[in-house]
Amino acid sequence: MTLQSARLITALAALAVAAGATACGTTHENSGQSTGQQQAASSKCKGAGGKYTIGMSQANVAEPYRKRMNDDITKAAGAYPQFNVVFADAAQDNSKQVDQVTNFLTQQIDLLIISPNEATPLTAIVKQAYDKAIPVLVLDRKVDGDAYTEFIGADNTDIGRQAGQYFANVLLPQGGKIAELRGLAGSTPAREREDGFAQGIQGHNIQIVAKQDGDWLQDKGEQQADAILKANPDIQAIYSQNDPMAEGARIAATNAGKPDLPITGIDGLPIEAGGIKAVEAGRESATFVYPTGGKEAVAAAKSLLIDCQTVPKTVTLPTQLVTKSNAAGVYDELNRG
Repeated sequence: MTLQSARLITALAALAVAAGATACGTTHENSGQSTGQQQAASSKCKGAGGKYTIGMSQANVAEPYRKRMNDDITKAAGAYPQFNVVFADAAQDNSKQVDQVTNFLTQQIDLLIISPNEATPLTAIVKQAYDKAIPVLVLDRKVDGDAYTEFIGADNTDIGRQAGQYFANVLLPQGGKIAELRGLAGSTPAREREDGFAQGIQGHNIQIVAKQDGDWLQDKGEQQADAILKANPDIQAIYSQNDPMAEGARIAATNAGKPDLPITGIDGLPIEAGGIKAVEAGRESATFVYPTGGKEAVAAAKSLLIDCQTVPKTVTLPTQLVTKSNAAGVYDELNRG
């Protein structure tokens, strides 16, 4: 075994330990939700004999991740004949999402699930629903403040940090120049994945020479990566904040004569068009599993509406590093679940 191979194995083992600590299971935090709000949430409960309309406000359905989230909600809700889930697609438009939630409130829904397009523009309408004693489950992307019943999502800062550590320990242990493709600027995952990544590469002589927003979309990711590569032909890798933008970056890199440029993503959907298969095929060097939280949202709705129970303020979903060595196994495991 060469010294370089030994170092690579050691680095991957360290990353696996770190990721394993995060992937060991879902965690719950109850950050002092008031008794009054707990009672208000439970006032919607009519038990197993009730019928409930759930409004699901989705930031967009252009991303495969969000389609999968809706599918996960639909599948999980199918186990409860008491639930009727109504979906609304905001198409990455803050004003449209506010209007759609307002319409849900007019329809007197029993519970709101929302994955906000951006945090600040959606905060007021989420608080309005919460203040009307409608249980509010915030999924994946946060709002400002804590005027909601429960937040369900992975730790994006930690995922970004793990991605940075992967660059520092595996892809560029000697340092180098890289580019970063960010998601939608006003969304909390974009900010947190950027901050976490900076923490992960700190002190490792890795220089981010270009950052561009790809808005989570493959086409936009390809356009931005193309511009980055033309302006910075000497970059040695690309950190993409999700898998679709990473796929776009791969197209741009190939067109630029750099078909083997290391590119990493996040989401790790267990579908044929998802990031795990992209890693298995070699189009991405690595990705990180980012659960949709769909089944957990339905479980929370059951607790609130059918079981008349309270729920924790925060549910943190597990993540997992996916490389070519474990991609097939992770894909099979997630599809068994």
